[in-house]
Amino acid sequence: MQAPTVLVVDDEQLIRWSLTNRLAEEGYRVLEAATAAEAIEKHREGVDLVLLDYRLPDGDGLAVLRQIKEADPDTLVILLTAYSSVDTAVEAMKHGAYHYANKPFHVDEIALLVEKALETTRLRREVRALRASQAQPYSLDRIVGESEAMVGVRALLQKIAASPASTVLLTGESGTGKDLAAKVIHYASDRAARPFMNITCSALPEALLESELFGHERGAFTGADRQKRGLLESADGGTVFLDEIGEMVPGLQAKMLRFLEEKTFKRVGGSADIHVDIRVIAATNRLLEDEVRQGRFREDLYYRLNVLPVVLPPLRGRPEDLPLLVNFYVDAYNTEFRKRVRGVSADAMTRLQTYGWPGNVRELRNAVERAMLLVEGDVLTLEQFPVAASGLARLTERVDLPASGIDLEQLERSLVIQALERTGWNQTKAAALLGVNRDQIRYRIEKFKLEKSG
Repeated sequence: MQAPTVLVVDDEQLIRWSLTNRLAEEGYRVLEAATAAEAIEKHREGVDLVLLDYRLPDGDGLAVLRQIKEADPDTLVILLTAYSSVDTAVEAMKHGAYHYANKPFHVDEIALLVEKALETTRLRREVRALRASQAQPYSLDRIVGESEAMVGVRALLQKIAASPASTVLLTGESGTGKDLAAKVIHYASDRAARPFMNITCSALPEALLESELFGHERGAFTGADRQKRGLLESADGGTVFLDEIGEMVPGLQAKMLRFLEEKTFKRVGGSADIHVDIRVIAATNRLLEDEVRQGRFREDLYYRLNVLPVVLPPLRGRPEDLPLLVNFYVDAYNTEFRKRVRGVSADAMTRLQTYGWPGNVRELRNAVERAMLLVEGDVLTLEQFPVAASGLARLTERVDLPASGIDLEQLERSLVIQALERTGWNQTKAAALLGVNRDQIRYRIEKFKLEKSG
């Protein structure tokens, strides 16, 4: 690893010599400068830390400090001066100085100060690298697809990430990538350095979900033996992703509405208002408009969430994107499994494109992962995709609309009834026949008020 570079700036040759020798003993690469102009010039060579004299022949150290921080905000600067005053120290810190040392000084003390400063730089770089590695899997190019629908989604996510908007609603069937879209928004925004908190609203009972979101005070309920910060408080400055928001119970919906409107909340059992700055991204595979009409979801909360709606299209509605997705996952699993699969055979790709993918992109990813694990050769064939090889029929050809028009609701009702009767009212199998998931078939049963005869 390359040794850190320290620039010593002082017009007194003896001070430069003593500091240079001492720092060189510590293994640092040391540069010297006797004037402000020379300091600026040497800084361009790449410097990690500057020991900067406050008084220089052609200018003062504060001016040099400002120029250095403008050129590279990450460069740490320790100001050295024989003219100590509180005002000077405050001014130096205001302009970004890491520390302030008085002359005369002991070189060992300065060496220790340099070591601590460079450790700060190292930790900052490691944190930055870690954040970059966390963000990389959620960059915009992970939204794969060149269909008109996906180009529009990608552009919308980019605009939302760059905006100050605090509320986003992601809708779409299960498996369409709503969780990925939420992380893309977060990591492409200026909130990326702050926390991303994810909670599934259907995974916890009401009391626990409220405590997870808002936190609780000690003694708020049985077992609350200490104060706990909730996700909203812990995510201050960042993003909270509320998955399956349509499953949130009415009492909690009211509290969430208050938080979205006022950006304040109270911990469970608490009385003090807590203010946070977060972006809330909610997601659901339910049709919230219908949930509102049926009284299961608050209308005012729906409109408060629906400030920036993003609809993730089902995979069957963009078959032209399927080869891109398959190749994307093949490349990813080649790296993960250390394989050299070149791609998918033509007949397998054709069948993959005609299969309905009721589980959407999630189901496709799982299918490719399984195929990559089992393949022996360098090409994925149809036998590696049993779900597509099953021969399940899908409507892929154009259907001409009659000149007299059609009752779409009645057609949908008829197809649902046929699928249920053909499968003996097995909702999972009926959903598979129609290329939807179980929640969607259950929704249609309620929508059309269908009941099993006999």
